[in-house]
Amino acid sequence: MFPQSGKSIAFDSFPDPSDTWEIIETIGKGTYGKVYKVLNKVNGSKAAVKILDPVHDIDEEIEAEYCILKALSDHPNVVRFYGMFYKKDVKHGDQLWLVLELCSGGSVTDLAKGTLRRGDRMEERIIAYILREALMGLQHLHEHKTIHRDVKGNNILLTTQGGIKLVDFGVSAQLTNTRPHRNTSVGTPFWMAPEVVACEQQLDSTYDARCDIWSLGITAIELGDGDPPLADLHPMRALFKIPRCYE
Repeated sequence: MFPQSGKSIAFDSFPDPSDTWEIIETIGKGTYGKVYKVLNKVNGSKAAVKILDPVHDIDEEIEAEYCILKALSDHPNVVRFYGMFYKKDVKHGDQLWLVLELCSGGSVTDLAKGTLRRGDRMEERIIAYILREALMGLQHLHEHKTIHRDVKGNNILLTTQGGIKLVDFGVSAQLTNTRPHRNTSVGTPFWMAPEVVACEQQLDSTYDARCDIWSLGITAIELGDGDPPLADLHPMRALFKIPRCYE
């Protein structure tokens, strides 16, 4: 378990990254910031860093992501966390650096779309392998009362050794014995479970960790077809249809 989120972390107490890490290139964008490939100046290893700026925009979600990564990244199917750093920048605003394992294989969404562009579909045995590994990562999170809340192909990455890693915990949430459900409608529309979507309109609606399993099921369709169901619709229209299509 990890400490409750609540503005309790003094972010400016973390070390400056400049002595250890050097940015090489931009590699993507996460929920709350851009992601870069970085070089460790001390040992020559490479990693990924999510840079969150400016720091005055950091809120409880970022603190929760830090706590989740710090406590739960010691699993083969969760991206490894190397530490948090704080960089002062008077001109552009201070930055928080979340340094993570570099997953050079890209996302499973990229893999699926690349396969389709070649005129093929991803083999079922490969989809099954990805889903099994992602499920093991989700089991680890759920055993520690944590919901990912944004499971999709772009948040499942491949390592160069063929490993599968869950990433991007920017909207993840912790459940407790006194709060075993959540009622905040968050996530990426096409992958959201009906009960999560319902929280937008129905104040008495709640959900639990099973919403991640729904999202992984949608991801299975994404891997086979290249897109999730309803992808041809505007996201708001999809949110309207999801609770009605799957009742």
